[in-house]
Order: sequence, then C-alpha cells, then structure tokens
Amino acid sequence: MSLLQWDENLSVGVEQFDHEHRKLIAIMNELFDAIQTGHAELVLGPILVRLVDYTMTHFSNEEQAMREAGYEGLAEHKALHDELIRRVAEVQRHYREGAASAVSTELMDFLKNWLIGHIQIEDKQYAPVLARETADV
Repeated sequence: MSLLQWDENLSVGVEQFDHEHRKLIAIMNELFDAIQTGHAELVLGPILVRLVDYTMTHFSNEEQAMREAGYEGLAEHKALHDELIRRVAEVQRHYREGAASAVSTELMDFLKNWLIGHIQIEDKQYAPVLARETADV
C-alpha cells in the first residue's frame, strides 16, 4: 500500500528535482508501509533518519540552485523548508525519546499533504527560473 504516487502533476520540469521528489515519495511510502504493516518497531528509526537526511539534502540542493539562478523567492522558500525540518526533527526527537506513536498515520498524512502542496505551489514557482538556467548551460 502506498501513501503517495508520483504523477506528472508533481513534475516541476527540472529533472534533478523531479528525481529527488520521487525519492522522497519512495522513502515516505516505505515509512508508511512499515507503519501500516506493523513492522514499525523494526525499521522506523532507520527510515525516519533517511527521510530527514534526504529531505535536508534535497532542500539544500533546491536552495543552492535557486541561489545560483538568482531566484527572488529564495528567502520565503527557505523559510518553508526550515519550518518543515524543525517539525520533522521534533518528531524524530520524540521518537528517540521513546514515543513511537509520534510517527503515526496522522504524521504521514501531514507529510503527504505538505509535500504535494509544496511541490505543486511553491516549487512550481521556481521551476521556470531554474528551467531557464539549465537551458542556458
């Protein structure tokens, strides 16, 4: 069972970031599957670490590309990234302190909705600028 399926509505038209978004979705689906199948205790910690680490890598890559392209919305976009990282780090901290219930289907729904909304609204705003930048290379 998957939480989220990739489709072209999620494409921002920048291959690197479409690839990274697909990978984020795959990790989220892996985490969701572990919760749904009752295997969370065995794999939750490592998957959560991978999700946090890859999210931070992806955000860093996006922000660097926006910086290099001179994207005017970078500060606002970075603030959204920082807020999600803060929230997920808080969940990770609760999990490490023994609150496995901090990683729930409710959290997964939040992440799904945040990611879809972020890609379809925020990321698509930078897409024309970054696509122009990569076309000029």
